[in-house]
Amino acid sequence: MWTIIMRTVIVVVITALFYLGARVPNLINIGNFAEWGRFKQFSLGLLLTLGVLGILVLCLDFINALVCVIYIAMIWAVCDFTFWIIEKFTNHTFEHYYAGWLALIFGIIALSIGWYLEHNVKQTTYNIATDKNISELKIAMFADSHIGTTFNAEGFAKHLEKIQAQNPDIVVVVGDYVDDDTSKEDMISATKALGELRTKYGVYYVFGNHDKGYHGFHYRGYGADELINELTKNNINVLLDESILINNDFYLIGRRDASSFRKQRLLRQSIEDLVKDLYKSKYMIVLDHQPTEYDKQAEAKVDLVLSGHTHGGQLYPFNQVGKWIKANDMIYGLEKRKDTNFIVTSGISNWALKFKTGTQSEFVIINIKKGN
Repeated sequence: MWTIIMRTVIVVVITALFYLGARVPNLINIGNFAEWGRFKQFSLGLLLTLGVLGILVLCLDFINALVCVIYIAMIWAVCDFTFWIIEKFTNHTFEHYYAGWLALIFGIIALSIGWYLEHNVKQTTYNIATDKNISELKIAMFADSHIGTTFNAEGFAKHLEKIQAQNPDIVVVVGDYVDDDTSKEDMISATKALGELRTKYGVYYVFGNHDKGYHGFHYRGYGADELINELTKNNINVLLDESILINNDFYLIGRRDASSFRKQRLLRQSIEDLVKDLYKSKYMIVLDHQPTEYDKQAEAKVDLVLSGHTHGGQLYPFNQVGKWIKANDMIYGLEKRKDTNFIVTSGISNWALKFKTGTQSEFVIINIKKGN
Protein backbone atom coordinates (compact mmCIF):
# COMPACT_ATOMS: atom_id res chain seq x y z
CA MET A 1 0.00 0.00 0.00
CA TRP A 2 2.77 2.42 0.95
CA THR A 3 4.54 1.69 -2.34
CA ILE A 4 1.41 2.68 -4.24
CA ILE A 5 1.03 5.84 -2.15
CA MET A 6 4.67 6.88 -2.69
CA ARG A 7 4.46 6.31 -6.43
CA THR A 8 1.25 8.31 -6.57
CA VAL A 9 2.88 11.17 -4.65
CA ILE A 10 5.83 11.20 -7.05
CA VAL A 11 3.51 11.37 -10.05
CA VAL A 12 1.47 14.16 -8.43
CA VAL A 13 4.62 16.19 -7.61
CA ILE A 14 6.02 15.90 -11.14
CA THR A 15 2.64 16.78 -12.63
CA ALA A 16 2.34 19.83 -10.35
CA LEU A 17 5.84 21.09 -11.25
CA PHE A 18 5.25 20.72 -14.98
CA TYR A 19 1.81 22.29 -14.77
CA LEU A 20 3.13 25.33 -12.93
CA GLY A 21 6.07 25.50 -15.31
CA ALA A 22 3.62 25.74 -18.18
CA ARG A 23 1.28 28.29 -16.53
CA VAL A 24 3.67 30.66 -14.76
CA PRO A 25 4.89 32.27 -18.05
CA ASN A 26 1.34 33.50 -18.66
CA LEU A 27 1.84 35.89 -15.74
CA ILE A 28 4.77 37.56 -17.51
CA ASN A 29 4.05 40.40 -19.89
CA ILE A 30 7.33 42.16 -20.63
CA GLY A 31 9.03 43.24 -23.85
CA ASN A 32 8.97 40.63 -26.60
CA PHE A 33 8.55 37.70 -24.21
CA ALA A 34 5.65 36.35 -26.31
CA GLU A 35 8.11 35.75 -29.15
CA TRP A 36 10.33 33.42 -27.13
CA GLY A 37 8.47 30.30 -28.17
CA ARG A 38 6.72 27.75 -26.00
CA PHE A 39 9.78 25.71 -25.05
CA LYS A 40 11.77 28.73 -23.83
CA GLN A 41 8.72 30.05 -21.96
CA PHE A 42 8.12 26.65 -20.32
CA SER A 43 11.80 26.38 -19.38
CA LEU A 44 11.67 29.78 -17.69
CA GLY A 45 8.42 28.89 -15.93
CA LEU A 46 9.84 25.60 -14.67
CA LEU A 47 13.02 27.34 -13.54
CA LEU A 48 11.01 29.94 -11.60
CA THR A 49 8.86 27.18 -10.06
CA LEU A 50 11.92 25.22 -8.96
CA GLY A 51 13.41 28.43 -7.56
CA VAL A 52 10.33 29.03 -5.42
CA LEU A 53 10.43 25.37 -4.36
CA GLY A 54 14.04 25.83 -3.26
CA ILE A 55 13.15 28.90 -1.19
CA LEU A 56 10.29 26.99 0.46
CA VAL A 57 12.65 24.11 1.27
CA LEU A 58 14.97 26.56 3.03
CA CYS A 59 12.10 28.21 4.92
CA LEU A 60 10.22 25.01 5.78
CA ASP A 61 11.61 21.64 4.67
CA PHE A 62 11.42 19.45 1.59
CA ILE A 63 8.15 17.67 2.42
CA ASN A 64 6.24 20.83 3.33
CA ALA A 65 7.66 22.66 0.30
CA LEU A 66 6.17 19.93 -1.89
CA VAL A 67 2.83 20.29 -0.10
CA CYS A 68 2.83 24.01 -0.95
CA VAL A 69 3.63 23.37 -4.62
CA ILE A 70 0.97 20.65 -4.94
CA TYR A 71 -1.66 22.82 -3.29
CA ILE A 72 -0.96 25.86 -5.45
CA ALA A 73 -0.95 23.72 -8.61
CA MET A 74 -4.27 22.17 -7.61
CA ILE A 75 -5.88 25.55 -6.93
CA TRP A 76 -4.34 26.94 -10.12
CA ALA A 77 -5.93 24.14 -12.16
CA VAL A 78 -9.33 24.89 -10.60
CA CYS A 79 -8.98 28.59 -11.41
CA ASP A 80 -7.91 27.84 -15.00
CA PHE A 81 -10.87 25.53 -15.48
CA THR A 82 -13.29 28.07 -13.98
CA PHE A 83 -12.12 30.88 -16.26
CA TRP A 84 -12.19 28.52 -19.26
CA ILE A 85 -15.85 27.77 -18.51
CA ILE A 86 -16.62 31.47 -18.15
CA GLU A 87 -14.93 32.32 -21.45
CA LYS A 88 -16.64 29.43 -23.22
CA PHE A 89 -20.15 30.40 -22.17
CA THR A 90 -19.75 34.18 -22.43
CA ASN A 91 -17.67 34.26 -25.63
CA HIS A 92 -15.42 36.73 -23.87
CA THR A 93 -11.61 36.46 -23.67
CA PHE A 94 -9.95 38.09 -20.70
CA GLU A 95 -7.18 40.49 -21.58
CA HIS A 96 -5.10 39.60 -18.51
CA TYR A 97 -4.36 36.24 -16.90
CA TYR A 98 -6.63 36.71 -13.90
CA ALA A 99 -6.86 32.95 -13.24
CA GLY A 100 -3.15 32.74 -12.43
CA TRP A 101 -3.11 35.72 -10.11
CA LEU A 102 -6.23 34.51 -8.30
CA ALA A 103 -4.67 31.06 -7.97
CA LEU A 104 -1.63 32.55 -6.25
CA ILE A 105 -3.82 34.60 -3.89
CA PHE A 106 -6.16 31.68 -3.07
CA GLY A 107 -3.20 29.32 -2.67
CA ILE A 108 -1.48 31.60 -0.17
CA ILE A 109 -4.74 32.06 1.74
CA ALA A 110 -5.44 28.29 1.83
CA LEU A 111 -1.94 27.47 3.05
CA SER A 112 -2.06 30.24 5.66
CA ILE A 113 -5.34 28.83 6.99
CA GLY A 114 -3.80 25.35 6.95
CA TRP A 115 -0.84 26.60 8.97
CA TYR A 116 -3.20 28.17 11.51
CA LEU A 117 -5.35 25.03 11.81
CA GLU A 118 -2.24 22.91 12.38
CA HIS A 119 -0.59 25.12 14.96
CA ASN A 120 -3.64 26.26 16.96
CA VAL A 121 -5.05 23.45 19.08
CA LYS A 122 -8.76 23.53 19.89
CA GLN A 123 -10.80 21.56 22.40
CA THR A 124 -13.46 19.17 21.09
CA THR A 125 -16.05 17.85 23.54
CA TYR A 126 -18.24 14.75 23.27
CA ASN A 127 -21.03 13.76 25.65
CA ILE A 128 -21.83 10.05 25.78
CA ALA A 129 -24.65 8.40 27.71
CA THR A 130 -24.70 4.78 28.81
CA ASP A 131 -27.17 2.42 30.46
CA LYS A 132 -24.37 0.84 32.46
CA ASN A 133 -23.89 1.72 36.09
CA ILE A 134 -20.92 4.10 35.95
CA SER A 135 -20.02 7.21 37.89
CA GLU A 136 -19.74 10.38 35.87
CA LEU A 137 -16.41 10.30 34.08
CA LYS A 138 -14.47 13.03 32.29
CA ILE A 139 -11.76 11.73 29.94
CA ALA A 140 -9.08 13.91 28.38
CA MET A 141 -7.73 12.30 25.23
CA PHE A 142 -5.03 13.27 22.78
CA ALA A 143 -3.02 11.49 20.11
CA ASP A 144 -0.38 12.20 17.47
CA SER A 145 1.65 14.78 19.34
CA HIS A 146 4.72 13.77 17.26
CA ILE A 147 6.76 16.07 19.50
CA GLY A 148 9.13 18.14 17.41
CA THR A 149 6.87 18.80 14.42
CA THR A 150 4.88 21.85 15.54
CA PHE A 151 6.03 22.15 19.15
CA ASN A 152 8.87 20.98 21.35
CA ALA A 153 8.62 19.78 24.95
CA GLU A 154 8.03 23.32 26.20
CA GLY A 155 5.18 23.87 23.75
CA PHE A 156 3.75 20.46 24.64
CA ALA A 157 3.70 21.44 28.32
CA LYS A 158 1.63 24.53 27.46
CA HIS A 159 -0.97 22.33 25.77
CA LEU A 160 -1.03 20.13 28.86
CA GLU A 161 -1.90 23.22 30.90
CA LYS A 162 -5.07 23.62 28.82
CA ILE A 163 -5.93 19.96 29.39
CA GLN A 164 -5.29 20.31 33.14
CA ALA A 165 -7.61 23.33 33.23
CA GLN A 166 -10.49 20.99 32.25
CA ASN A 167 -9.87 18.99 35.46
CA PRO A 168 -10.24 15.56 33.83
CA ASP A 169 -10.67 12.39 35.85
CA ILE A 170 -8.27 10.52 33.58
CA VAL A 171 -5.93 11.32 30.67
CA VAL A 172 -5.33 8.88 27.81
CA VAL A 173 -2.57 9.19 25.22
CA VAL A 174 -3.61 7.22 22.14
CA GLY A 175 -0.34 6.72 20.31
CA ASP A 176 2.28 8.55 18.25
CA TYR A 177 3.35 10.50 21.29
CA VAL A 178 6.90 10.80 19.89
CA ASP A 179 8.47 10.36 16.47
CA ASP A 180 11.78 9.58 14.80
CA ASP A 181 12.62 13.29 14.95
CA THR A 182 11.73 13.69 18.63
CA SER A 183 15.01 14.25 20.44
CA LYS A 184 15.77 12.31 23.60
CA GLU A 185 15.90 15.57 25.56
CA ASP A 186 12.44 16.57 24.35
CA MET A 187 11.06 13.10 25.06
CA ILE A 188 12.33 13.21 28.64
CA SER A 189 11.11 16.77 29.29
CA ALA A 190 7.71 16.16 27.70
CA THR A 191 7.21 12.94 29.65
CA LYS A 192 8.04 14.71 32.90
CA ALA A 193 5.40 17.35 32.11
CA LEU A 194 2.89 14.63 31.23
CA GLY A 195 3.55 12.90 34.53
CA GLU A 196 2.82 16.09 36.45
CA LEU A 197 -0.84 16.17 35.38
CA ARG A 198 -3.15 15.96 38.38
CA THR A 199 -6.06 13.57 37.82
CA LYS A 200 -8.24 11.24 39.85
CA TYR A 201 -7.26 8.05 38.01
CA GLY A 202 -3.94 8.87 36.36
CA VAL A 203 -2.47 8.97 32.85
CA TYR A 204 -2.54 5.99 30.46
CA TYR A 205 -0.66 5.43 27.23
CA VAL A 206 -0.70 3.06 24.24
CA PHE A 207 1.82 2.85 21.42
CA GLY A 208 1.26 4.24 17.95
CA ASN A 209 3.09 3.25 14.77
CA HIS A 210 5.68 6.05 15.12
CA ASP A 211 6.54 5.75 18.82
CA LYS A 212 9.06 2.96 18.48
CA GLY A 213 10.85 4.79 15.64
CA TYR A 214 11.35 3.56 12.11
CA HIS A 215 15.09 4.30 11.88
CA GLY A 216 16.42 2.39 14.87
CA PHE A 217 17.87 3.25 18.26
CA HIS A 218 20.92 5.15 17.02
CA TYR A 219 18.90 7.65 14.96
CA ARG A 220 17.31 9.40 17.95
CA GLY A 221 19.19 7.82 20.85
CA TYR A 222 16.38 5.77 22.42
CA GLY A 223 14.00 2.97 21.58
CA ALA A 224 10.74 1.52 22.83
CA ASP A 225 12.22 0.19 26.08
CA GLU A 226 13.76 3.55 26.99
CA LEU A 227 10.46 5.27 26.22
CA ILE A 228 8.53 2.83 28.41
CA ASN A 229 11.03 3.29 31.24
CA GLU A 230 10.70 7.07 31.06
CA LEU A 231 6.90 6.87 31.00
CA THR A 232 6.65 4.50 33.95
CA LYS A 233 9.24 6.52 35.89
CA ASN A 234 6.82 9.45 35.63
CA ASN A 235 3.84 7.35 36.81
CA ILE A 236 2.33 7.02 33.33
CA ASN A 237 0.68 3.64 32.83
CA VAL A 238 1.68 1.86 29.62
CA LEU A 239 -0.90 -0.67 28.41
CA LEU A 240 0.32 -3.41 26.06
CA ASP A 241 -2.63 -5.66 25.21
CA GLU A 242 -3.92 -5.52 28.74
CA SER A 243 -6.87 -4.24 30.69
CA ILE A 244 -7.19 -2.59 34.04
CA LEU A 245 -10.26 -2.16 36.22
CA ILE A 246 -10.30 1.38 37.57
CA ASN A 247 -12.08 2.24 40.81
CA ASN A 248 -14.16 -0.94 40.36
CA ASP A 249 -16.14 1.26 37.96
CA PHE A 250 -14.85 0.87 34.38
CA TYR A 251 -12.26 -1.02 32.35
CA LEU A 252 -9.48 0.58 30.35
CA ILE A 253 -8.21 -1.75 27.63
CA GLY A 254 -4.98 -0.77 25.87
CA ARG A 255 -4.13 -2.47 22.57
CA ARG A 256 -0.77 -2.92 20.92
CA ASP A 257 -0.53 -0.94 17.69
CA ALA A 258 -1.46 -3.00 14.63
CA SER A 259 1.07 -1.98 11.97
CA SER A 260 4.22 -1.75 14.07
CA PHE A 261 3.67 -5.17 15.56
CA ARG A 262 2.90 -6.76 12.19
CA LYS A 263 6.18 -5.32 10.98
CA GLN A 264 8.06 -6.81 13.93
CA ARG A 265 6.18 -10.11 13.62
CA LEU A 266 4.73 -9.78 17.08
CA LEU A 267 1.08 -10.63 17.50
CA ARG A 268 -1.34 -8.46 19.34
CA GLN A 269 -4.22 -10.15 21.06
CA SER A 270 -7.64 -10.07 19.50
CA ILE A 271 -10.25 -7.87 21.08
CA GLU A 272 -12.26 -11.00 21.85
CA ASP A 273 -9.41 -12.43 23.93
CA LEU A 274 -8.84 -9.12 25.70
CA VAL A 275 -12.42 -8.86 26.95
CA LYS A 276 -13.45 -12.50 27.41
CA ASP A 277 -12.70 -12.55 31.15
CA LEU A 278 -14.02 -9.06 31.91
CA TYR A 279 -17.31 -8.28 33.61
CA LYS A 280 -19.55 -7.22 30.74
CA SER A 281 -21.75 -5.24 33.11
CA LYS A 282 -18.96 -2.68 33.56
CA TYR A 283 -18.17 0.09 31.09
CA MET A 284 -15.30 -0.88 28.74
CA ILE A 285 -13.06 1.72 27.07
CA VAL A 286 -10.57 0.61 24.41
CA LEU A 287 -7.46 2.58 23.45
CA ASP A 288 -6.38 1.59 19.92
CA HIS A 289 -4.17 3.97 17.97
CA GLN A 290 -5.44 3.03 14.52
CA PRO A 291 -9.19 3.14 13.80
CA THR A 292 -9.53 -0.39 12.47
CA GLU A 293 -11.40 -3.61 13.32
CA TYR A 294 -14.56 -1.65 14.13
CA ASP A 295 -16.89 -4.55 13.36
CA LYS A 296 -14.90 -6.90 15.61
CA GLN A 297 -14.85 -4.39 18.44
CA ALA A 298 -18.56 -3.78 18.12
CA GLU A 299 -19.16 -7.55 18.17
CA ALA A 300 -17.07 -7.74 21.35
CA LYS A 301 -19.57 -5.31 22.90
CA VAL A 302 -17.05 -2.82 24.21
CA ASP A 303 -18.60 0.54 24.95
CA LEU A 304 -16.11 3.11 23.68
CA VAL A 305 -13.09 2.93 21.34
CA LEU A 306 -10.64 5.85 21.18
CA SER A 307 -8.20 6.27 18.28
CA GLY A 308 -5.99 8.75 16.43
CA HIS A 309 -3.57 8.01 13.56
CA THR A 310 -5.53 9.60 10.68
CA HIS A 311 -4.83 13.24 11.64
CA GLY A 312 -8.45 13.91 10.77
CA GLY A 313 -7.76 13.47 7.07
CA GLN A 314 -5.03 16.13 7.15
CA LEU A 315 -5.31 17.72 3.70
CA TYR A 316 -8.46 18.57 1.76
CA PRO A 317 -9.60 17.12 -0.65
CA PHE A 318 -7.72 13.96 0.30
CA ASN A 319 -9.46 13.60 3.68
CA GLN A 320 -11.17 10.29 3.01
CA VAL A 321 -8.37 8.45 1.19
CA GLY A 322 -7.58 6.26 4.21
CA LYS A 323 -11.20 5.10 4.31
CA TRP A 324 -11.45 4.62 0.54
CA ILE A 325 -8.42 2.29 0.47
CA LYS A 326 -9.75 0.40 3.51
CA ALA A 327 -6.80 1.39 5.71
CA ASN A 328 -9.11 2.97 8.30
CA ASP A 329 -12.72 2.40 9.32
CA MET A 330 -13.24 6.08 10.14
CA ILE A 331 -11.26 9.26 9.59
CA TYR A 332 -12.59 11.67 12.18
CA GLY A 333 -15.32 12.29 14.70
CA LEU A 334 -17.89 10.18 16.54
CA GLU A 335 -19.66 7.14 15.12
CA LYS A 336 -21.82 4.48 16.72
CA ARG A 337 -21.96 0.89 15.54
CA LYS A 338 -24.44 -1.32 17.37
CA ASP A 339 -23.85 -0.42 21.04
CA THR A 340 -20.26 0.77 20.62
CA ASN A 341 -19.18 4.40 20.27
CA PHE A 342 -16.04 5.14 18.25
CA ILE A 343 -14.11 8.42 18.45
CA VAL A 344 -11.19 9.37 16.20
CA THR A 345 -9.25 12.54 16.99
CA SER A 346 -7.45 14.71 14.43
CA GLY A 347 -4.46 14.80 16.76
CA ILE A 348 -2.81 17.50 18.78
CA SER A 349 -0.10 17.86 16.14
CA ASN A 350 1.07 15.89 13.11
CA TRP A 351 3.82 13.83 11.54
CA ALA A 352 6.15 15.96 9.35
CA LEU A 353 3.48 18.12 7.68
CA LYS A 354 2.92 21.60 9.07
CA PHE A 355 -0.47 22.22 7.42
CA LYS A 356 -3.98 20.94 8.11
CA THR A 357 -6.46 22.13 5.49
CA GLY A 358 -9.12 19.50 6.11
CA THR A 359 -9.31 19.60 9.91
CA GLN A 360 -7.80 21.29 12.98
CA SER A 361 -5.44 20.10 15.68
CA GLU A 362 -7.27 19.26 18.90
CA PHE A 363 -7.40 17.56 22.23
CA VAL A 364 -10.63 15.84 23.19
CA ILE A 365 -12.79 15.91 26.32
CA ILE A 366 -15.29 13.05 26.68
CA ASN A 367 -18.01 13.22 29.32
CA ILE A 368 -19.57 9.85 30.10
CA LYS A 369 -22.80 9.81 32.07
CA LYS A 370 -25.39 7.26 33.03
CA GLY A 371 -28.68 7.88 31.27
CA ASN A 372 -30.27 8.10 27.83
